[in-house]
Formats: sequence, structure tokens, C-alpha cells
Amino acid sequence: MKSFNQVFESYNWDDTKASIYDKTATDVERALNNQQRTLEDFKALISPAALPYLEDMAQISQRLTLDRFGRTIQMYIPLYLSNECNNICTYCGFSYDNKVRRRTLNPMEIMQEVAVIKGMGYEHVLLVTGEANQTVHTDYFKKVLDLISPHFAHIAMEVQPLDVEDYGTLIPRGLNTVLVYQETYHQDDYRKHHPKGKKANFLYRLETPDRLGQAGIHKMGLGVLIGLEDWRTDSFFTALHLSYLEKQYWQSKFSISFPRLRPFSGGLEPKVVMNDKELVQLICAYRLFNSEVELSISTRETETFRNHIIKLGITAISAGSKTNPGGYEVAPQSLEQFEISDERSPQEIAAMISKQGYEPIWKDWDRSLIHQSC
Repeated sequence: MKSFNQVFESYNWDDTKASIYDKTATDVERALNNQQRTLEDFKALISPAALPYLEDMAQISQRLTLDRFGRTIQMYIPLYLSNECNNICTYCGFSYDNKVRRRTLNPMEIMQEVAVIKGMGYEHVLLVTGEANQTVHTDYFKKVLDLISPHFAHIAMEVQPLDVEDYGTLIPRGLNTVLVYQETYHQDDYRKHHPKGKKANFLYRLETPDRLGQAGIHKMGLGVLIGLEDWRTDSFFTALHLSYLEKQYWQSKFSISFPRLRPFSGGLEPKVVMNDKELVQLICAYRLFNSEVELSISTRETETFRNHIIKLGITAISAGSKTNPGGYEVAPQSLEQFEISDERSPQEIAAMISKQGYEPIWKDWDRSLIHQSC
């Protein structure tokens, strides 16, 4: 079976980086004028040469987003189930070598969290765990999905990569979306940041979206942790990955997220700092490259930034997030995976969205749609 690894191996990181930074104003103008944009156009749009064209990019991005998604912003919230983890990751508060109290929620605790989340109005939930195969494994995920699927219209997961067979057992239980971030496509730096645990296997993680596609997942999410490496080069490889997956698994939908490295206990300083203007550039570049992909922004970002990004290409936003297991009701004071920046309530975020002439969407999917389309 073909996998993205075969495509990935045909590219060289340093050559790719150089080609991005070599792009000129002429390349940017050509990309802006093209109706169907290529990966070379994407390089131009994320290059330093594109910064003077940011207003033009923003206008096109807004138009393309309105044409495809209308004036809607999807609301979602993470539900952290466990901070147990066998991996050492230099940037994560759940890292195995970080001395914190570990916990995995039991069924009663999960339902306490669900009650709070439902009280906020949410129908879309993102389940998050560390990577600890002895406790948060496929059987645990089966039990969680059986427990909560009657309560949500859309369930996503951000957990350790699994095999095709594992995904195949979770999808019928209500799993709709899986997010799997490569963190960085720079293999040498990836090894530096993942020295221990199953996550140290770069290629197994790289091929996770292929396994998701083979299992028939409805939607998969991609992204990198911005700050680990050159964000332009990492973003190109994300776009390359997206382009491959859309052709190979055309029945699935796709989303991109933009997590910038945030502080945590004993945290890592970013190798490369991306400023707000550059993040706007990247968001717009993805929209110009792909009018169908969903673009998501989390509470890692500030109030001011999130207020201003609503009209520029984003289609999904989290609000009221807690990044620790039990953070909503069971154990609100426990250590979070990372610090959030925008602490406004879901109702405040929804009001902000409405004030800008957009509609906050709490539910736009139901599992019954699967059966109706079969």
C-alpha cells in the first residue's frame, strides 16, 4: 500500500527551505492571480516576499471562505481524559519525565465532565489523552465512546496513533474525526524532541493519516507545533501531506490547526518565533491554496488575535477550554498540558462571533447522516 512516506522521501528539507526563501514578489503576484494554486504557489504565499501582499491575501481568503463555508464558525471544546504518558516530549507538560500527578478519568468522572460541557451548549467535543498504552488504549477508548456518544453530535480524538484495525473498531462507536499532528517534519529535530517512547518513531507517526484513510475516517486533522522548527518549511510539508491525502483518500474531509508553542511547567523556549502577522499570513496562504480545508484556532491564542482572525479564513474555534484531565469539574486545579491564553467563556466567544456578523455553530453534524448517505 502506498503511503505518504514515499512522497516525503523525495523532498529534502534544506532544499525546500531555500526554495521558499528564494521566492520573489513576482512569484507572489503570480500565485495571487492564479485560480488554481499549486504547491509552488503555496511556497510563494508563505515566503517573506508575501508579507507586503498580506492585505490582498486577506481579502481573497475572506472571499473564498465565505463562498465555501458562509458566515459560520464551528464551536468545539477539548475534553482531557488522561495525562498519563510514556513519551518524553521536550515541549509538553504531560512528558514522562515531568514530575506531575497523573490521572485517568473513570466513567463517573467522565460523565461529570460531560455534564459541564453539555451545560455550556457544546455538541462537538475533542477527546485528548497522553500516550500511555497500558491505561489509555483502544479498549479504554471503546468504553469512552460507548459512554459519551449518545450525548454528542460530533466526537473527535487527539490521542496516540493507532493501527488501522483499532480505528476500524472505534469509528462505528461514534468516532468522527482524528487529529494527529506531526509536530515537525524535520526528522533530526523530531528525534531531539522525542527521545523516548513510541512517539519517537517518526515514520509510524507520519503514516498515521494513511491508516486513518484506510480505516475510512470521516475527517482527519493535520498540523505542526509552530516553534519547533522553521514554520514556513514545516507548513509546506503539511500542505504537501494534505495534497497527497486529498487525492488518496478523497472521501475524507480535512482540517488544519495552528498551535504555537505555549509555556508549560519546565517548558521549552521556541526555536523559531512566529509573530501574529506571520500567523495571519499562514492562515490566508492555506485558504488560498485549498478552499475546502477547515481551519481551526484554539485558546492558545490571545483574545485580540482571535477577535481579528474570525473573518480571515478560520472555520472552527474552541472556547472555555481546560487542558488537564477533569479540568471542568473533577480536578480544576490540576496541572494543565499547556497554558491557554484566551480564557473567555463559550458564551462570550459566541457573542464576539455574532457581533462580527457570523453565526456560532454548536451542531452541524449528526451520525444519522452517515446512514442516510449509505
